[in-house]
Amino acid sequence: MKPQPQTEPDRDALHAAVRARRARQARREREGEGSLARDLALVGVLGWTIVGPMLLGLFAGRWLDHRLGSGIFWTGGLLALGLAIGCVLAWRRVRGS
Repeated sequence: MKPQPQTEPDRDALHAAVRARRARQARREREGEGSLARDLALVGVLGWTIVGPMLLGLFAGRWLDHRLGSGIFWTGGLLALGLAIGCVLAWRRVRGS
């Protein structure tokens, strides 16, 4: 069987993928691999970025529940809100670096 010639869009996509890979390799060679200490520091920062808003939500929710006598209504809601805010902040941090 005779191989089918590639269509122009397929060829353009292939060339774009090859160029992107070469650019990533060149950047990696230029900047070097990240050190272990830098990676561990990023993990620590991301952890506190997520846990910080969660703790604020937890403490604010407990205080409101205690004042209003509402069980764990505010604690659960503000804890979930803190988790969502922390995840968004961590995502932005990772995408920015």
